Amino acid sequence: MFNRHLPYWPKDLPHHLTLPATSLFYNLEVSARRYPEKTAIIYYDTFISYAQLLDEVERLAGYFQSQGVKRGDCVLLYMQNSPQFVITYYAVLRADAMVVPINPMSRAAELEHYLADTEARMVVCAQDLAPQITPLIGHFQLSQVVTTAYSEYLHNSTDLPLPTELQAEVDTPRLPGVVGWQAALACGQRPGPHLSGPDDLCTMPYSSGTTGVPKGCVHTHRSVMATAVQRQAWTHFSCEDVILGTLPLFHVSGMQSSMNAPIFVGACLVIMTRWNREVAAELMQRYQVSRWANIVTMAVDFLTQPDLERFDLSSLRNIGGGGAAMPGPVKEKLKQLFGLDYFEGYGLSETMAATHMNPNDRSKSQCLGIPMFDVDSRVIDSTTGEELQPHQVGEIICHGPQLFKGYWKLEQETAKAFIELDGKRFLRTGDLGYYDDEGYFFMVDRIKRMINASGFKVWPAEVESLMYRHPAINECCVISTPDPRRGEAVKALVTLNPDQQSTSAQAIIDWCKDNMAAYKVPSAIEFRQQLVQSATGKLLWRQLQDEEWSRCAAQNQAATQ
Repeated sequence: MFNRHLPYWPKDLPHHLTLPATSLFYNLEVSARRYPEKTAIIYYDTFISYAQLLDEVERLAGYFQSQGVKRGDCVLLYMQNSPQFVITYYAVLRADAMVVPINPMSRAAELEHYLADTEARMVVCAQDLAPQITPLIGHFQLSQVVTTAYSEYLHNSTDLPLPTELQAEVDTPRLPGVVGWQAALACGQRPGPHLSGPDDLCTMPYSSGTTGVPKGCVHTHRSVMATAVQRQAWTHFSCEDVILGTLPLFHVSGMQSSMNAPIFVGACLVIMTRWNREVAAELMQRYQVSRWANIVTMAVDFLTQPDLERFDLSSLRNIGGGGAAMPGPVKEKLKQLFGLDYFEGYGLSETMAATHMNPNDRSKSQCLGIPMFDVDSRVIDSTTGEELQPHQVGEIICHGPQLFKGYWKLEQETAKAFIELDGKRFLRTGDLGYYDDEGYFFMVDRIKRMINASGFKVWPAEVESLMYRHPAINECCVISTPDPRRGEAVKALVTLNPDQQSTSAQAIIDWCKDNMAAYKVPSAIEFRQQLVQSATGKLLWRQLQDEEWSRCAAQNQAATQ
């Protein structure tokens, strides 16, 4: 067991954390019984109590079961942050099914893969996303789509500027297999006894990989419970805390820090559907927000807004996140303005968010942190499997209660994701890093071919597989390019088919916008006569990647001289 970090372990925390042996839904039920009239959700000045939240979860779960959703079935959840997201998530669990959260930026071609992979018969989606999914009713196993307008939970008037999506009135598509949200809640059915336990299927976020298609990360109630409870204990929050939810709830970081952990203790969640730094500051001031988890780019945007001092943010006691290293000057500004440190952490979809976090009283900048409760983390030589020593760079591996069961229907991929060491099953993260003499872990690079654009993970092989559907593209190689705002941006190197030489870069970008999530769309297309290949015909993406970054570095150096 890795223990180099234990001398620097938070003094008020135990090394071991006993986890509840219950389903995740039970957390909501307990909080609603304890605090029925307490506000569970604030949504642009509309308040939802824990009693109301539980009631609507029960009603929707009853509807799911009346439509044939059974224990272990997959239900796709396709929408942005909203009360409906939380209600649907817990209703699926109450019905003993498994939630499959889908990035709301996904488009039809991506949705086809999720439907084929999960064989889901039911999708719950936001009204504005319905055109992406309703044409697929009757295909694969999909038989029903429940749609909802975000405005259905704007019961009170508000002076806050609302995103466009929240201004749309209810307009349920009149199509076979489409059901409106209110009709589903009003079905009058209550679910049967809740059967799920800690080892039943709970949620399956998708994490892409080098195979070119997204892979479902299968989590049980036990693994989801682990990081929800661990985060609450590590950051010392309680039912009196108010959490600002700006991270996307479909992603494991937002799911755990801004939904499942707060519900576990009965805290209040202030939900934002779309990021707006001024609205975020106003909500913090108006509702005395005490905790805010985010990605670094979001925190940077927030802290660099003009006249931030005009807001009373004295209630804020904890701010942190990950996705990229926090710039030193911005971290210093946070310290000067609020007397707070930015706490960075590290985790994956395969680990249901954090495996490492910085201690509250002893954080290090641009650092992943130390292994959390019951997590054993090492660094190994990725080729030999030999365990490495401090300051030696290798692949980070992790063992702990939050590890997923494996990739959905992919036994070989699952087997490759794990390694046995000292009789334990460790996850191979694919991330290169090291730990220092005090047991703090640091990221160096990624073994996996992945682009980190503002905290969104873009897998080039997946983007390439989608781009090959374009009739003009003969070959393409997706690489990262430096971006001053996002850290990295997506770029595609393309060769065109002989009869499509007149195709423009903008035409390909426009096509990509229609066929994939916005964060995956290449920001630049560079046409090549040919792409460098190995002797066996494989594209040498690493060489092309290195050339791009070297070229950009040379340009920046020339510009400063």
